[in-house]
Amino acid sequence: MDLLSTEIVKSGLRDAWHDSNPGPTGGHEEGGFIVRDDNGAMIVVRWPSGGGNSIIVADHPGGRIEEGQIVATFHTHPNTGPDYFQEPSETDRRALRDDPDLKGIDYLGEIVISAAMLYLIKPSGRVETVERTTVILQ
Repeated sequence: MDLLSTEIVKSGLRDAWHDSNPGPTGGHEEGGFIVRDDNGAMIVVRWPSGGGNSIIVADHPGGRIEEGQIVATFHTHPNTGPDYFQEPSETDRRALRDDPDLKGIDYLGEIVISAAMLYLIKPSGRVETVERTTVILQ
């Protein structure tokens, strides 16, 4: 996934992961948009912090925000205890699949960052394993 070779994107994902306080308990979801601004540069725009296993996606009418065109979204799954999913949940998959504003031609999907793996939920709702988290966010 070429997007993950961009240092600004990797740095934004790494910051969100660390800010989510990963561990067996006590973490909260962090997330945001990966955006191509009007000059073609990639930037990361964070959402407000979420709860232990939920986050609210900021408004994004037409797949755009003030900063530019959304090319991907992301959120963390920081709680590694037995009561929490590390992989994308059915709710994660449905929310993305059913979001009419995340269907642009340039939209790649939603990256879910867990302790072990990064996953990509495609706009169709299908999940792909991307890479080990330590490889991407080192």
